[in-house]
Amino acid sequence: MNNSSSLFESNHKKLGLISFDSGTLDLVNGEAFRHYIKVLLLPAGYTLTVDFSVYETKNPTLLFINTNQYLDIQSANEHTAFLIHYNRDFYCIQIHDEEVACDGLLFNNIFEIPTVDLQDDEIRVISQLFAQIGDELHVQDRSSEEMIRTYLKQIIIRATRQWKKQNLKNEKLDLVSTDQDFFRNFSRLVNIHYREKHSVADYADLMNLAPKTLSNKFHKLNLENPNEMIKNRIVLEAKRLLLYSDLTIKEIAYQLGYEDPAYFNRIFAQKSEKTPAAFRKENKN
Repeated sequence: MNNSSSLFESNHKKLGLISFDSGTLDLVNGEAFRHYIKVLLLPAGYTLTVDFSVYETKNPTLLFINTNQYLDIQSANEHTAFLIHYNRDFYCIQIHDEEVACDGLLFNNIFEIPTVDLQDDEIRVISQLFAQIGDELHVQDRSSEEMIRTYLKQIIIRATRQWKKQNLKNEKLDLVSTDQDFFRNFSRLVNIHYREKHSVADYADLMNLAPKTLSNKFHKLNLENPNEMIKNRIVLEAKRLLLYSDLTIKEIAYQLGYEDPAYFNRIFAQKSEKTPAAFRKENKN
């Protein structure tokens, strides 16, 4: 599958697999796959940016990127990497809010950790699943769609298990399953409603909780308070719009639910230590 691309497409359902290395980064960088959900299998030695966070792979790594996040692989090597890209029609709508769906831990967690390091046994299994997807994409008979979906789900399930071991089983974050569901649901709701709902009370109401109860859940685990997490999500979207759209700052403020652009500017400056205008000037190519 070196430096190749394969695609399944049927009744609005799409899934593709691309292999690439340092010589073919143009296959995956840019706008082509931004509106797809993405799973990358990267060797050690790759450096990339997702939105405004930089990741360097020290080991073979799985990376999970949701729709509309910006991916830029800045450096690579001769070892082949793989990108699965698919839309929600292919895998998500029939599962809704399960842990391994589009709104699961890997694509949507309040800790903003989209990576899973792979050890020897897992590398072999995950690599084989990617290869099996590639084989089905080349065969494409009547059963291929369901086989591809089955392999994809196995990747997500295995990665979710590893993610939990790597991120939830330590002294700082020892979450029981009910806590995991709680925080995942909060993340999901913020991602859905951040444009029109800006307060902790808004999300407490959606979760049928008192605002104090919601805040106490975060405080108990020494996590950043939910109000700051809501602001972080708003500012992340503002940064995307500042760099990747031609909207004015006032238009961005309105799009994010702020009728007072000056108030939006203050929130952005508080979280970014610079005004929206300064951020755009310093970062836009």
